Amino acid sequence: MRNALASYRPTKPELAVFVSGITSMGLEILAVRIVAPQFGSHIYTVGGILTVLLAALSLGYWQGGKRAARATVREMVWLMLATAVYVAVVVYADELLLSYTSTLALPPRYASLPAVVILFGPPTYLLGFISPYAAELSRKRGVGEASGHVYALGTIGSILGSGATTFVLIPALSIAQIGVAFGLILVATAVALTLPSPPRRPTVASVAVVALLVVAASGTPAALDHRGDVVYETETAVQQLEVVDDGDVRTMYLDGARHSATDLEDPDRHVFAYTEYFHLPMLMADDPDEVEDVLFIGGGGYTGPQDFQRHYDVDVDVVEIDPEVTAAAEAYFGLEHGEHMTSHAEDGRQFLQNADEEYDVIVLDAYKKDQVPFHLTTEEFMQLAADRLSDDGVLLANVIAAPEGSGSEFYRAEHATAEQVFPQVYGFRTSDSDAVQNVQLVATKDDERLTREELERRTDERDLGVNLSDELRNRMDDPETDDVPVLRDDRAPVDTLLDPMFGQRYVIEETEDSEPTAANPAIVARAG
Repeated sequence: MRNALASYRPTKPELAVFVSGITSMGLEILAVRIVAPQFGSHIYTVGGILTVLLAALSLGYWQGGKRAARATVREMVWLMLATAVYVAVVVYADELLLSYTSTLALPPRYASLPAVVILFGPPTYLLGFISPYAAELSRKRGVGEASGHVYALGTIGSILGSGATTFVLIPALSIAQIGVAFGLILVATAVALTLPSPPRRPTVASVAVVALLVVAASGTPAALDHRGDVVYETETAVQQLEVVDDGDVRTMYLDGARHSATDLEDPDRHVFAYTEYFHLPMLMADDPDEVEDVLFIGGGGYTGPQDFQRHYDVDVDVVEIDPEVTAAAEAYFGLEHGEHMTSHAEDGRQFLQNADEEYDVIVLDAYKKDQVPFHLTTEEFMQLAADRLSDDGVLLANVIAAPEGSGSEFYRAEHATAEQVFPQVYGFRTSDSDAVQNVQLVATKDDERLTREELERRTDERDLGVNLSDELRNRMDDPETDDVPVLRDDRAPVDTLLDPMFGQRYVIEETEDSEPTAANPAIVARAG
């Protein structure tokens, strides 16, 4: 067996189908990273990518099968080169095409489909021809054996392409570099298929395609970034990360969405007004001086955790699943680790399951407007958080939703879910509008419900360093929850609850000291 494997030499059709498997699946993984910053990484984007690429691949199989009787290795060479040319187009013009297609008048859940079709439909369609061609040119006896052999090789290539792109290439290289690498692999395979006597035309074409890939990687269409000056950007294993300066305000973007901001001239200022609400647990606690241990699930630019350290004598643990986000916070947002600030690079729920620590405050700040980790929303998670809280402990969850009406389903479901575990649950809106916004859900173990008057008295008496009078005026009555589910591990339809928000305005209020800019007139975006 070992000798047989050692002596095995793949035929040219086998090599072609193996490389097509690598490339097609690699492009599929890459598509998510390219499209998500513009359209979000919710289920409609991912499902749309899978649908379009599978449709394109099936169409390629069908057309290739019809032409397979006339298939030649030389035609496979031209298919490889044509695919590499289109990969160069994707590398060069993806942002331009994404921006253009995002303006099309489509329902939000379908908004990403035109971009996916234009960017990834043609190369996937071309690669679909390779498998039926390879089956026709196979040396195997019988249609069944030839087809099984070819599709096994293609699937092995797809496994390699998926694994290498996910675990090796994306953490190590930029999107453009990965695209160029796939293009070069296609060109190299095309050249290998012409050996030992490469014809002149395919050889010249191969050189031209390599030059095109190099040009595509070296520059993209010039575009003015309306957000400001991009001072840092990278592709992490989890998401796209950017740090952008707009005047004195520095903002961290994750997959194109704002997640943290700091005033470079006045680091104590809360740029995003909702971060002031993170201090509400210090009013809910019976004695803020007894608050010693605080946990943030979700770090971002670490503006919230650093603000807690500046205001209170507490130890702060931060669970941030993406270590490169923490590194960016250190480099660009003034984060300093020490005796009282510790970061943990792991999932928030897993951290709580393994934690021996008891916390006085837990701040859950790990939701995105278009993607919510459902396992951090359920009754089981709420019970786990309650178990890790002290007897006087408080949980605050930064929920992105509308406070009422259309788009409020997720907030109301979270409220109903928290009520299954915590005796008291409160809701605070952060904007006077009814648009999608950062709604703060606060849950306590206290059997006695705190009145508005009691909270106002506490904010007058307690020297927290943050005046929460305006925040207390934004306290809401308990929402109606009869029409929303309690979220549980075995049934948490979070994507369905987020669906009504897609296409609605998403408002992030800024503090009064902030000067509106062209990029952030009130910081208004589209949810989803």
